Amino acid sequence: MAMKPTFALGPPMAEPLAPLDVIVEANRCLNCYDAPCTRACPTGIDIPRFIRRIASGDKAGAARTIMDANPMGASCARVCPTEELCEGACVYTPDAPAIRIGQLQQHATDWLMADGRALFSPGTPSGKRVAVVGGGPAGLSAARDLARLGHQVTVFERDDLPGGLNTYGIVPYRLPAEVALWEAEQVRRLGVDIRTGVAVGTGVAAAELLAEYDAIVIACGMGRVPHLGIPGEDAGGVWDALDFIRRAKEDGAVPGLGDTVAVIGGGNTAIDAATASKRLGASSVTMFYRRGAERMTAYAFEIEFARSEGVEFRHCVIPKRIVTNEGRVAGLELIRTDTDGSARPIPGSAYTIPVDNVIRAIGQSRFAALLDAFGVIHEHGVAVVDDDMRTNQPRVFAAGDCMFRAGAGDAMVVEAAERGKTAARSIDAFLREGTA
Repeated sequence: MAMKPTFALGPPMAEPLAPLDVIVEANRCLNCYDAPCTRACPTGIDIPRFIRRIASGDKAGAARTIMDANPMGASCARVCPTEELCEGACVYTPDAPAIRIGQLQQHATDWLMADGRALFSPGTPSGKRVAVVGGGPAGLSAARDLARLGHQVTVFERDDLPGGLNTYGIVPYRLPAEVALWEAEQVRRLGVDIRTGVAVGTGVAAAELLAEYDAIVIACGMGRVPHLGIPGEDAGGVWDALDFIRRAKEDGAVPGLGDTVAVIGGGNTAIDAATASKRLGASSVTMFYRRGAERMTAYAFEIEFARSEGVEFRHCVIPKRIVTNEGRVAGLELIRTDTDGSARPIPGSAYTIPVDNVIRAIGQSRFAALLDAFGVIHEHGVAVVDDDMRTNQPRVFAAGDCMFRAGAGDAMVVEAAERGKTAARSIDAFLREGTA
């Protein structure tokens, strides 16, 4: 599998550790008996164990420890907010720098990718068949663990390549597509049938999957960025942030990108769209967010990176109208909002700025129709599940962003991987009930 052509759009956000730094960092680990770093990792990677193995020169053992716990371990080494998770829990803080766990994890998984060996094998065949709808982090994690448990798994992915957001929706200087595709290939090597270019609901019916498989995992993630709902939004030069990032990642260029870009939103996808715009040559890129800086959902390290790339930020402001000229973006009318966090527009505070492009990054829509097709109860497109990822349908489980709700956690790759693992364990228990 490959994405061709793949462009880096400049250097990575963080360079890999030098060999000497790897040794120094690995030997700083205190091997804490209660391992607060492991407890802070959503997938429960035994962090002291993999670091000890790096320190002793056992890179294969380190990689096995990581990937056993986290099927997306190579991706997460690059995109996890480690300062909020494992490194944030490191006992060295706040008196000294935390061990650079994320970069040590990248060191071990980079070695594994170069080595080419397969770490895991499929389990003893159970005779049961499971369909996974969606080939992103949650779907692939569920498929990987189900295959290791001996079940026959088929993944249905609507895009031409597996990996979901990791492949298409994260800028390459944070996460190269090759890393996401390598993780998908490890799942395929376990005998998982990954069928790309097949959209459940159009290419294959939900009823067909329910008839042919013993269990279903819905791991479809989320959809496109919603419209802003303002005049001028259909003009040329207005982009869905995910489409923009995908084009940049696939082609290394975005047609019609001008000198001045406005990004609407305050999350990680907005940051990615903004920094990609700068690296593609825009001279002025500004992010506009409706509330104060403290309410932005982007990770702190992402915001700092965007500032270092020259991205500017404007808070407590919302778009009111896109100004057009001959069918293309020419400006953006904005209005200031109340600083109390309500995002209420302030009458008489509107102003207009010249821009060449507007990128909307205000969240993503949901696949409510797909959930309806499987008879799954949902709340405005958010699948309702219990702690074991079970839906109201006995044979249907849901994992990943399709069951993520704002305020109930973070939409992180590592969280999606853990939800996929949980779904796999639950399905395995369900399929084996009464077979002993």
